[in-house]
Amino acid sequence: MYAALWRVLPGPAWVRVLILVILIAAVLYGLFWYVFPWVSQFVNPQESTVGG
Repeated sequence: MYAALWRVLPGPAWVRVLILVILIAAVLYGLFWYVFPWVSQFVNPQESTVGG
């Protein structure tokens, strides 16, 4: 899968690396600002059953 992604990206190797870094940063931004806060509504880390 990663090889197919690498072949699809345009330009020389340094441009491909730059595009991948930007894509990874965009995915992480989306996770931290939209997905993780939404999921935290359903998960309460204060309720633990270990050591009860």
